[in-house]
Amino acid sequence: MVNFEQAAELAKKFSKKPTDSEFLEFYGLFKQATVGDVNIDKPGLLDLKKKAMYEAWSAHKGLSKDAAKEAYVKVYEKYAPKYA
Repeated sequence: MVNFEQAAELAKKFSKKPTDSEFLEFYGLFKQATVGDVNIDKPGLLDLKKKAMYEAWSAHKGLSKDAAKEAYVKVYEKYAPKYA
């Protein structure tokens, strides 16, 4: 089993690009694990990409950093066979 730091590095090296929804799953958990609860203003309605990223991170509000790290590793293990 890999730890959070290993999973984050390995996910960057996937041989194929995950779908947008899969990327957002990783992104939201990564931000929660490294920064904590969302601490930026919500982007405007017209900036769809940043809005989606904000919402992916905000969805994990209240989750501890350690719990987010564990969840990130589980998401990595779920997608690694498909993209590694």
